[in-house]
Amino acid sequence: MAEQNEHEYTLDEIHSAMFAQIVMMFASAAMQQMGKLVSRETGKAEINLEAAQTSIDMLDMLETKTRGNLTADEEQMLKETLSSLKLTFVEMQAGHGDAPAAAPQPPPAAGPIVTEAPPPAGEIKPSSADPADDKQPRFHKKY
Repeated sequence: MAEQNEHEYTLDEIHSAMFAQIVMMFASAAMQQMGKLVSRETGKAEINLEAAQTSIDMLDMLETKTRGNLTADEEQMLKETLSSLKLTFVEMQAGHGDAPAAAPQPPPAAGPIVTEAPPPAGEIKPSSADPADDKQPRFHKKY
């Protein structure tokens, strides 16, 4: 006679595992796109910050859309994953991408991160002729 599973999984447990899997899928994609993981296709670490930002934005959207519907563990996992990815992304943008992902720098003592102020509403900031001068990916928010 075949043994029965000792534990039948509930639908909530299955959904929780699937939620963790989708968060890790986007996190792994973002880390690969930031050059922190080797691509399976090429065998090389390649950097595509625009794609990484899209993956992080997808997790941001997931956090917004699921707010109030997650368990404490799911919420903490998503929050910590997003914090880690955003810190790594900012380091990559600043040119400090050589630092290992496992040893993030401590946050500044106090105060918000200051970035260039956006142009006034209705005014378009001129772009330079050299695309290399445009360090920020277009059509995405800054972290």
